[in-house]
Amino acid sequence: MQIITLGDDILRQKAKKIDKIDDEVKVTARNMLEILKRDKGVGVAGPQIGVTKRIFVVSVEGSGELVFINPSILETSMETAKYEEGCLSIPGIYANVVRAEAIKIQAWNEKGRPFTLRADGLLARVIQHEYDHLEGVLFLDHVPEKKRGKLIEKYEKTHKAAV
Repeated sequence: MQIITLGDDILRQKAKKIDKIDDEVKVTARNMLEILKRDKGVGVAGPQIGVTKRIFVVSVEGSGELVFINPSILETSMETAKYEEGCLSIPGIYANVVRAEAIKIQAWNEKGRPFTLRADGLLARVIQHEYDHLEGVLFLDHVPEKKRGKLIEKYEKTHKAAV
C-alpha cells in the first residue's frame, strides 16, 4: 500500500461509514499500522491509502497502537496549543497548526468493540489530524491562506523535482 499524496482528489473526499467490522477491515487496520512503522509516521487515515472509509490508526509513544473505526469527536477543550505538524501525504512540508489541547473521542476498535478515549497533548493532536482526513480536510487548511499557498508551491516544486 502506498501513501496517496497532495493533489489526489481522494484526500478531499469525505470518508464513508464502515457498516461491518469484518476480516477486510481488520486486514486494512493491520496494513495501516505496518505503513506507520514503515514510513515512521504517528498516524494514517483510510483516504491516505486510497480507502474512502472512516478508519484511522495512530501510534504515539506512551499510548501504543490504536485503531479508530467510525470515530466521533464528542468534546474538544477550550484550551488550544500551537504545534508544528507534517503529514505522510504532504512529505517535506511542515507548519504550525492550532488545535484543541484535549479531546474526547468515541470509536470502535478492530475487534468491533466500542470505546471512548480522553486524550491530550500529542495524542489528541494526532487524533484530530487523522480525523480531519476522514472529513477531507488537510492540516494545511488550518494554516493562513497566504502561508498555505507558499507551502503548496514549495511542495509542488519539490515533488516535481523528485519525479
